[in-house]
Amino acid sequence: MNTCSNNNIRIGLQDQMAATLVGCTNCGECIRECAFLKKYGTPKTIVGIIDASVPISLKRSFECSLCGLCSVVCPEALDLDGLFLEMRREAVERGYGNYPEHNPLVTYEKLGTSRRFSLYRLPEECTTIFFPGCSLSGTRPDGVSKVFAELQKNDPNVGIVFDCCLKPSQTLGREQYVNGMFEEMNNWLVQRGVKEVLVACPNCQVMFDTLGHGLQVKTVWERLAESGLLLERVSGTVTVHDPCVIRDAQLVHQAVRNLLQRQGLAVEEMPHSRINTVCCGKGGAVDMINPDLATTWGSLRKKEANGRRIITYCAACVQELGGHTPTNHLVDVLFAPERTLAGKKKGACAPITYLNRLRLKRSFKNKEGFTVTRERTFVAGQGAHVKSSLTPLIILALLVAAVAGVQLSGATHYLQQEKLQALISSYGVLAPAMYILIYALAPVLFLPGLPITIVGGIVFGPVWGVAYTITGATIGASLAFLTARYVARDWVSSKLSGPKWEKLDSEVAQHGWKVVAFTRLIPVFPFNLLNYAFGLTKVSFIQYAVTSFVCMLPACIAFIVFSSSLLGLIKGKVSPTAMLGIGMIVVVSLIPAIYRKFKGQQVVEASGE
Repeated sequence: MNTCSNNNIRIGLQDQMAATLVGCTNCGECIRECAFLKKYGTPKTIVGIIDASVPISLKRSFECSLCGLCSVVCPEALDLDGLFLEMRREAVERGYGNYPEHNPLVTYEKLGTSRRFSLYRLPEECTTIFFPGCSLSGTRPDGVSKVFAELQKNDPNVGIVFDCCLKPSQTLGREQYVNGMFEEMNNWLVQRGVKEVLVACPNCQVMFDTLGHGLQVKTVWERLAESGLLLERVSGTVTVHDPCVIRDAQLVHQAVRNLLQRQGLAVEEMPHSRINTVCCGKGGAVDMINPDLATTWGSLRKKEANGRRIITYCAACVQELGGHTPTNHLVDVLFAPERTLAGKKKGACAPITYLNRLRLKRSFKNKEGFTVTRERTFVAGQGAHVKSSLTPLIILALLVAAVAGVQLSGATHYLQQEKLQALISSYGVLAPAMYILIYALAPVLFLPGLPITIVGGIVFGPVWGVAYTITGATIGASLAFLTARYVARDWVSSKLSGPKWEKLDSEVAQHGWKVVAFTRLIPVFPFNLLNYAFGLTKVSFIQYAVTSFVCMLPACIAFIVFSSSLLGLIKGKVSPTAMLGIGMIVVVSLIPAIYRKFKGQQVVEASGE
């Protein structure tokens, strides 16, 4: 280990490293239970090569699910998941931990803590609140309402809080941001007399247990098991998946099983359950970085369930395990047992989950009986986050300012598209040839294509603009492909290493040109890098070029049609062409969301839901 490179490591990671180096005997017990450790070796091996000045030595921790099973089976009782979390925090502090793959999760969390999605409603003399969490509110809003109604029967003064517990950021190692956001929420509740938080989400339970102060934390499942909740009795056999983040919460494990047994259901345990439970595959956001590792957990759960319906009390686990084997949330079986056991009770998928949360918030905002209401506006380290949140507003403001400036200055006569196109036409074939050449070089040189596309629509119009742009884009994509395959293969290969690109290679080997079509229509990879990446795969050049041409065409047409009327929009003229272009851009932008929804439905149908 290079101690010179590690002398500025955080105290928390230093302590974890020291304990691991001393305590780990390389016995291999943890490796037998974990695909991540099978890949990278024993904890002692991993710690022994940590060099904080080398990003990869810390970044590999983002492939650990942080489930904690390694700590459970460790004969030396080492805090191994704590070690990997500290590695993540170190990576974040050093600027190594910002993965673009995590952006959807970070955005999801920001929405959860935003004014639009958050709501605090407290009755007078409220001492207990229900904190349902983001996922359950989105996937099963009816379940949230029914649980709250049951809680009100025993405590009419129970309040409700829709907010995010910050577990996504905590998992990603964003420690300072998490502490600031959670402390503000915690203090607000305590200052208003709240003494108890009832959670429905295991991640929320962990966050309140870990960071909360002045608040007692309990799950609604424990409270419902203690209450006189009347349950419809049914017959059948199920198995229970205990979320890995609360593997030590024995009272919660038993409360869930008591509720199921009170309904008349037989609960058969899987080999990994309770304290020895395994991750569903979403833990630590590993599914975003290394989906192959994440899949191993779901495959294991399918094998252990052996055809029995899984009941779990984590909405994220339902979503992940539902792609492998029939899985339902506990609220499904509690309030709709017949439909659940028949495979007819389903949770919502994105983007419907966001609409559900907004509708649920509105329904509680309109309820009477609450004396305190707030929507959260606080953002920890706000200066660091204002830029990203205001970017769309800034762009819109600039566009409005441009339109107003042109109108007020009387400069509209300078924006004569007909005169501009006539000028371009005077250069004959030279103008389109230069445009195609510039567009062809853009992907090779990693230049953004959208500004060039906009120029093409303005100067060449909706018809020739499409012809020249798709020609240039196809040539550029082909040049990058050929460069990677025949000219700079070793250099490109060194830049495109990692699980994400390895998965692309394996998918192309299995599905060929269909992967090219998919990635052109559903932009999951950076466009310019993707061109080079396909050059390293086994797809033929002809298939690649033809598929790229066809599948890039819809977006090309949409943006060219829109930009061909852009000067008119700036002058304040909204033409049918402009409206058509905007509509086409919206349709193209919705393709990924439509695909995800369709894929989600296929997964549910395949699992027998």
